[in-house]
Amino acid sequence: MRTLLRAFGVLALVAGAFLAWALWPEGPGFDPAPLLARAERYDVRIVRDDFGVPHIQGATDPDVAYGLAYAHAEDDALTIQKVLLATRGRLASVDGPDAAPIDYLVQLLGFWDDVQAGYHSEISPEARALAEAYADGFNHWAALHPDAVLPGVVPVRGQDIVAGFAFKTPLFYGLDASLRELFSRGADEDAPKLALQLSPGERAFRLGPAAPPALGSNAVAVSPRRTSDGATRLLVNSHQPYAGPVAWYEVRLESGEGWDAAGGVFPGSPLMLHGHNRDLGWASTVNRPDLVDVYALVTSPERPGQYRLGESWLDLDRRSARLDVRLLGRLRWTFQRDVLRSEHGPVVETPAGSFAFRYAGMGEIRQIDQYYRMNRARDFDAWWSAMSMQALPSINFVYADRTGRIAYVYNASLPRRAPGPDWSGDLPGDRPELIWTEHLSLDELPHVIDPPSGFVVNCNHTPFRATARGEGPRAEDFPERLGIETGMTNRGLRALELWGGDEHITPEEFRSYKYDKRYSEHSAMRDVVAAMLALDVSDDPGLVEAQRVLASWGFGTEIDDRAAALAVLSARPILEARRRGRPEPDLRASLAAAADVLRAHHGRLDPPWGDVNRFRRGRFDEPIGGGPDVLRAAEADALGPDGTFTAESGDTLIMFVEWDAEGRVHSETIHQFGSATLDATSPHFDDQVPLFLAERTKPVRLDEADLRAHLEREYRPGGAPGDLEDETAP
Repeated sequence: MRTLLRAFGVLALVAGAFLAWALWPEGPGFDPAPLLARAERYDVRIVRDDFGVPHIQGATDPDVAYGLAYAHAEDDALTIQKVLLATRGRLASVDGPDAAPIDYLVQLLGFWDDVQAGYHSEISPEARALAEAYADGFNHWAALHPDAVLPGVVPVRGQDIVAGFAFKTPLFYGLDASLRELFSRGADEDAPKLALQLSPGERAFRLGPAAPPALGSNAVAVSPRRTSDGATRLLVNSHQPYAGPVAWYEVRLESGEGWDAAGGVFPGSPLMLHGHNRDLGWASTVNRPDLVDVYALVTSPERPGQYRLGESWLDLDRRSARLDVRLLGRLRWTFQRDVLRSEHGPVVETPAGSFAFRYAGMGEIRQIDQYYRMNRARDFDAWWSAMSMQALPSINFVYADRTGRIAYVYNASLPRRAPGPDWSGDLPGDRPELIWTEHLSLDELPHVIDPPSGFVVNCNHTPFRATARGEGPRAEDFPERLGIETGMTNRGLRALELWGGDEHITPEEFRSYKYDKRYSEHSAMRDVVAAMLALDVSDDPGLVEAQRVLASWGFGTEIDDRAAALAVLSARPILEARRRGRPEPDLRASLAAAADVLRAHHGRLDPPWGDVNRFRRGRFDEPIGGGPDVLRAAEADALGPDGTFTAESGDTLIMFVEWDAEGRVHSETIHQFGSATLDATSPHFDDQVPLFLAERTKPVRLDEADLRAHLEREYRPGGAPGDLEDETAP
């Protein structure tokens, strides 16, 4: 018995020691000295204005990229680190099993092979210098804050920054959604999924644009032909999640080499993604053409690991994906999954068969080069030349400049598909002629430059309604096999009705149209409500009352609207199902469910919309107008347990840019939160909220004298506020 007790005692000690080791915090795991030494090569200062917005001023362009990384890390280092880990396929080593599908996707796509092979040959020396400077800037911050560094992040390299673009850009047109559908084929609904299931962790860490129900972005440009004062105006209004890896961060970038830009960046971006310089600017919206083709491979039990292509049997390239998953504290386990590839592209094995897929942007790593050329462009020809690189596989662009030129381009790497097959379905995998290798040139894409009507718009709707009828690209000129969208969003309809319906737009009208909160007479929302009002509900007094409230709705989403809550809650499930391509819920059941929620949580069917639609951040819990698919976008993933929505995506960094009749630039912006993304102790954690809710903006301090009059801090990376000397040790 004593022996047994001793054995149990030893086991308990071992288990305790193991648990203590597993839960003991990990050290930084890197030497800060060489990182600090590299930082000495940069000459930059960070000037923060009274809203905390960083103005990065460097002697050279790499100096600016270095300072941008350091400043962004001060405000959102955790997100930058998780972006880096996700890009490397290592997020599960920190976030646990929920992140394993993201890591598997990284290894399945294989873009790191392209980065390693082409980093020095395909990326220009100038763009590489930006990527490496950004890495050095983050490493400098990490060296001074080792306790805030996640395991395995540092040192960051220039290749990490390039790979981040290669990974994220295909997700904006929905590559991940296509792959989830592919993985689900033939799967038992009750069986655990191998990879790419939509876990809570994935939803919390969105790598692409906000998923449905959040829908869209707004981009508008008007030329002097359509303004009352002869100015050219640009609206930059991307709708993104409020936080996370694709949340906007506002910056002002200036170098002694002529880089002079203001706009938004994502965590991990060393340059402006959209905004403006002194001469021109652009806004971006997501487009969703058919850019993924699926091939049903012909395999044989007699030839395991082979597939037929033409008359030949070829071996699948089979590798092992190593998924390092944190289980408890520092305890991790490495799981292995097969990663397959054919001549078509990556391969997925499912119970329904083996499928290869080919996608736009596969093998492309030059995104940073194209954005850099766009940042440095001084006129339309230079900007169009940068766009002609076509390193960005999707994204609409709306352009404006100081000369009054405006343009819209449906940017996409549209494959040159052979006529004949139904490219929207599965393709025969044994036909080599269906493996496309080219895409349409920029000039062949739908676009419009300087239309006579003087306006261009895109709100994630079809490119064939980009301007006045008869002035833009025509659907009949583009074959159906290209997979270009033909549908309209409510925002697109309202943009055409407002900006397109006013031939002399004043500065005040240009702004007021952006904050429009109505549904068009031609919108899907109107159709759904009409169908609900046509229901025979005479057998249910509660639904009769619900129809009465619904019939009173004027199709607006102002905070004091008394019918918007019932309308949005009732129609939202139907509209969401349509966007996702899923079966629509029963109209009567959806109306009844919405009525039940409002009675249970608000005691009535007609609470003010602002009682239901809330904006919550820091010290603020306020009503917000707008809603799903209106120009004033404020959206939530789901209704909360208290019967309210908490806006978590939609309008984020809004920019109004104008060049007056003499070509002088002026811009104003507003961020939904403030510059301190994660630091709740900072005054800039929520200082822009009142302006954002009041639909007001703040000026961008483009000139040094103006900035000096609104100065909060000035420092060099590593220095104390007001101290322009570098710190040399952590």
